[in-house]
Amino acid sequence: MLKKILFFLFSLAATVSLIWFADRPVPLGEVSLPPLGRLLNPFSGFWRNAEPAKVMSGLSENFDLPGLKAPVEVVYDDLKIPHIFAQNMADAMMVQGFVTARDRLWQMDLVSRSASGRLSEVMGKRTVEFDRLTRRQGMVWAAENNLESWKKSPETIEHLDAYSAGVNAYISQLSIAQRPIEFKLLNYEPELWTTLKTSLVVESMARNLCGYSDDGDATAMRDVLGEREFQSLFPQWNPKNQPIVPDFGQWKSWKTGNETENTTENPSPKVKKLPAVSEKPGNLSNDFPKFGNDFSFENKTPSPFRAFDGSNNWAISGKKSASGHAFLANDPHLSLTLPSIWFAVQIHTPEVNCFGVSLPGVPGIVIGFNENFAWGVTNGSEDVLDWYKISWANADRTAYNLDGKTKNVRLKLETIKIKYQPDLLDTVRYTDWGPVTYDFQLGHPLADCSMFWISHLAPDQSQMMSLYKLNTAKTVAEGQKDIDSWDTPAQNFVMADREGNIGIQVQGRFPLRKNEAGRFIQDGSKSENAWPGFIPADRVPKYNNPGRGFVFSANQHPVPPSFPYKFLGSFDDARNRRIFNRLAAMDSATVDSMKSIQLDNFNSLAADALPVMLKLTDTAQLDGAEKKLWDELHGWNFKFEKEMTLPSVFEMWSDSCYHLTFDEMYALDAADKPALFPDFWRWIDLMQHDPKNRFFDIQNTPEKETAREVVTQSFKKLTPEIAKSLLGGLEWGKYKHFKINHLARIDAFSRTDIQTSGHRNAPNAISSNHGPSWRMIVELGDTVRAVGVYPGGQSGNPGSPFYDNLVAPWAEGKYFDLQLLRNPGELKFPLQKSTFSPGKK
Repeated sequence: MLKKILFFLFSLAATVSLIWFADRPVPLGEVSLPPLGRLLNPFSGFWRNAEPAKVMSGLSENFDLPGLKAPVEVVYDDLKIPHIFAQNMADAMMVQGFVTARDRLWQMDLVSRSASGRLSEVMGKRTVEFDRLTRRQGMVWAAENNLESWKKSPETIEHLDAYSAGVNAYISQLSIAQRPIEFKLLNYEPELWTTLKTSLVVESMARNLCGYSDDGDATAMRDVLGEREFQSLFPQWNPKNQPIVPDFGQWKSWKTGNETENTTENPSPKVKKLPAVSEKPGNLSNDFPKFGNDFSFENKTPSPFRAFDGSNNWAISGKKSASGHAFLANDPHLSLTLPSIWFAVQIHTPEVNCFGVSLPGVPGIVIGFNENFAWGVTNGSEDVLDWYKISWANADRTAYNLDGKTKNVRLKLETIKIKYQPDLLDTVRYTDWGPVTYDFQLGHPLADCSMFWISHLAPDQSQMMSLYKLNTAKTVAEGQKDIDSWDTPAQNFVMADREGNIGIQVQGRFPLRKNEAGRFIQDGSKSENAWPGFIPADRVPKYNNPGRGFVFSANQHPVPPSFPYKFLGSFDDARNRRIFNRLAAMDSATVDSMKSIQLDNFNSLAADALPVMLKLTDTAQLDGAEKKLWDELHGWNFKFEKEMTLPSVFEMWSDSCYHLTFDEMYALDAADKPALFPDFWRWIDLMQHDPKNRFFDIQNTPEKETAREVVTQSFKKLTPEIAKSLLGGLEWGKYKHFKINHLARIDAFSRTDIQTSGHRNAPNAISSNHGPSWRMIVELGDTVRAVGVYPGGQSGNPGSPFYDNLVAPWAEGKYFDLQLLRNPGELKFPLQKSTFSPGKK
């Protein structure tokens, strides 16, 4: 009997231990596995995330949605795009929130966490530095300022609240089994959505699009080079550029100065609303976030190409099209991820019938078209982030000097919760300029500087309504009026309508600049160094119905140097020329003509560089194999097609040449010192017109080299480099290792097997993990016709057939018809149908 009791107790203990173990995370080095019992549970574990297409096909569902005013019907097409039919806009926004959360809830959660510095709560130690940097950038402060302004617009708040209610209605009925697999793998629960989270998603995009600044590196480089040589290496205007808005005499009579008419108040630091002072200061040590840390969790490699998110867009009038109708095309270039950045949707109410793509977490459509009107955007790339050196008044840096007076800093305590680790306390100093992002790092110019950013300022209260108004616009004139309140991030809005009008507007809030103010770190002890105002709203660059028959943008400089106001920024120097030439030569254009430009792999900078490099090469030093390769390069058409090998050869050669030319900058970077790299076009210009420039001298040799020696030495290194590359494949599609990462860097949920054509300097601007995030072409005839594609799928669930079903077609240059339905019954065989009825609150 005793033996049976002991065996029972032993079995019970083993069972309890197994249950306890299965319900606990499993430590694995610096990371931990989720509780295996929960993950493997056949009723609620990862098995339940499988989503067979056949089970979904023809599915009909009914939901009660508290707060809904009238029934809403949603039909899904064969790409799983929801077409929402509502009787009012608030109901449409609520259902948009519900259906977006159903497919993208984890993505929405992660992006809002990223923008609020809360990734470490669910990802652990690896994201701590990113969270600290985010908090020291004042991202939540910016989001709160947005929300405070938006609340002044009743329509905006109605839409935001309705959207949040829809998201939360989905979360409230979500079972453990139905949770997205990332919640299970990372072992945490979804939070309810709020309007602040929507603002954080907006700020996350703003950080990507207008958070660029090289003030610190530029200041350090100017100190090293001197003013004259710095300006020579880093000119702000490429004479080969085709500006977005050319000078045809429209601003000749303008008078300029420190005018602030038609602008918001002078953005002096004295009028800014700062965060509340923390009750206790927390840690005031000299600890600091690492410079350059970002959400990629990877070290950035110095490159002649400045890092920014770009895009292409254009519109042509009927005089250039075969049908006589206007066309509009847009392909925004962003860092590509799974789940995809965009979520396609149609919204139909009595006031609007619009199709396009939305940002998961934000109501409305960002890029799209309706029955009369289409619009698209590219990033403005203007510099709207300045740094001000703080003059501290005491040793512990709790007071600073401004205009001869001593002011106390505001101390904001930040508590960063870290998964399976103790909390990290950090205190951010705020001056009247903004947050002191980098407290202390000897030798770096941004140490002890305050960050003054356009996104920290409260936007126009109607900014969010700009998108809604675009959804309902009927003409270009109406659309351009609708975006007058769009503040940031600055965008180049291209538009076309069914009447045949086309136009483009460089829209945003642009600071007035005195000379080069804002290009370098400024003195923060004088408020007179603040922006004196903004470019008047009625003078932002605009170009409508030009005689040439087209408008376009590709992140190039918005205007030529003759424009009366100063634009600083990181502008593209290659794609605009190719697109301009293609559009100028185009006649009797069709949808296929538009596709051919979006998929154009011609690299203008390669076309500029290679003839110069070939001419400079000392062929007398080449052996037989090298001479053969040199001859082959003469026949290349400068297109980066995936099956070609010559693009890879050129990339290796030009990278090596550039590196040898600017080895001084690379040496600084290797020593963790600030380094700024000249634009690629400027390097080409030096080779062609100043081949004896001192930068061609290679630092680790006793000889004094010129461009000829640099080019020749680099070419002779190609043969062994090619031999190494042959192991992985020298074809361009294999050589560049294109991939689309999962947002949490889970390899099994990423796509690393993609081979496609393109180059960052071609209209088809594809690099290793960056490219056209949405391709859209619209023909505005009596019946609107549109096609589009994006590299991903509608679902955020890796177990769904709609998770990455569009990746292969996108890589192959295929498009799908975009269906703008007039009623739900027009879709004869819906993949899925959902009916939403008003429910009890």
